[in-house]
Amino acid sequence: MKSLIEIQIFITLYIIIKKHIRQPVRYLNLLECDSKSLLKKYGVCVQDFRIVEKPEDLAGIKREFKVNEYVVKAQILAGGRGLGVFDNKFKGGVHLTKKPEKLDEMVDNMLLHRLITKQTPKNGILVKKLMIAESVDIKRETYFCLLLDRQHNGPVIIASPAGGTDIEDVAKKTPELIKTFPIDIMEGLTDKTADQVATFLGFKGDFHTKAVAELKSLWKFFLKVDATQLEINPLVETEAKTVVSVDAKIQFDDNAAFRQKDIFQLHETGEMDPRENEAQKHNLNYVGLDGNIGCLVNGAGLAMATMDIIKLHGGEPANFLDVGGGVTEDQVLHAFTILTSDNNVKSILVNVFGGIVNCAIIAQGIINASKSIKLKVPLTVRLEGTNVSEGKRLLEQSGLPIKFAPDLEEAAKSAVSSLSKT
Repeated sequence: MKSLIEIQIFITLYIIIKKHIRQPVRYLNLLECDSKSLLKKYGVCVQDFRIVEKPEDLAGIKREFKVNEYVVKAQILAGGRGLGVFDNKFKGGVHLTKKPEKLDEMVDNMLLHRLITKQTPKNGILVKKLMIAESVDIKRETYFCLLLDRQHNGPVIIASPAGGTDIEDVAKKTPELIKTFPIDIMEGLTDKTADQVATFLGFKGDFHTKAVAELKSLWKFFLKVDATQLEINPLVETEAKTVVSVDAKIQFDDNAAFRQKDIFQLHETGEMDPRENEAQKHNLNYVGLDGNIGCLVNGAGLAMATMDIIKLHGGEPANFLDVGGGVTEDQVLHAFTILTSDNNVKSILVNVFGGIVNCAIIAQGIINASKSIKLKVPLTVRLEGTNVSEGKRLLEQSGLPIKFAPDLEEAAKSAVSSLSKT
């Protein structure tokens, strides 16, 4: 009866909690320069640019890259670069100059210095790359987005002639300036639809013809790289009579990583939580939180329910950690290593409801991990499901100081109460 109640709780909590917790989706993070390199590869019109990774790169750039005006951008994932401040007090992660000699000063003050913005940690993010691009003389800005949409059972284009600003603000203040264009995945982006989108965006004359070609290139890119979202904000027409994708945000389908190996190798991990990086290496889903009870669970829904019931009994979860259905003993060891690397973790709760997961494998993994890392914090274990008797036997004979719980609620109470004993 308790198992049935738990299942009902899981379903209800999954619907509620998923709105408030970061999901363990491994979004591929690309720097702006990498995104633009990909777009250029597939025929999308972007600014011409060069990359600086070390000071000596600049000499060749100044000699070979001649433009009317340069824009220098710090390459980090966080937003607010333009208003950021470096650790050496140099202001701004984005600068414009028409003088090549000024590039030296900018590179000296930006490269290998930490940039602090509203979206970075307090000590900022180390800038390992700079993008030096040709400045775009913008005449008009629009917004263009391709994404997979469940409501339309396929891809759609979201477009607005009011580009260059937060699209959420446009939706609130002037919703009539946003329009959705569904795309038949079998037909693709037809000339008719591309023409309608370009017209709605306000492109006229030669700009209209160029905009249609640009939209077709963006569609081709979207398909070829297995993107789930491609946001161009702004898509601009310039004084030089071109249509240019000035800034791009791209999300890729994780399930297509085997097809897009070259792209996924570009994944920028330097700004991620080191624990999340380590979890990804071992195919674990981990998200760090601010609490002090480490959680090791199989299944995303069960993991969220575990976190919620910990809070219900006055505790705070330190993480989301889903080891998945095909977990191995080695993965359990790495999961424990990640949990104990967090100094805030004062207690650990293992909650496994075995279906695909073999409880005996989890148990042996717990034993190996506890001995290997010399676990010093209280450990509560709740096991149910496949091969549970063998799993419990292994743990009981291990001699480890484990608190066993018969169900999820007792497990949460045990984990929370153990904090007062540490």
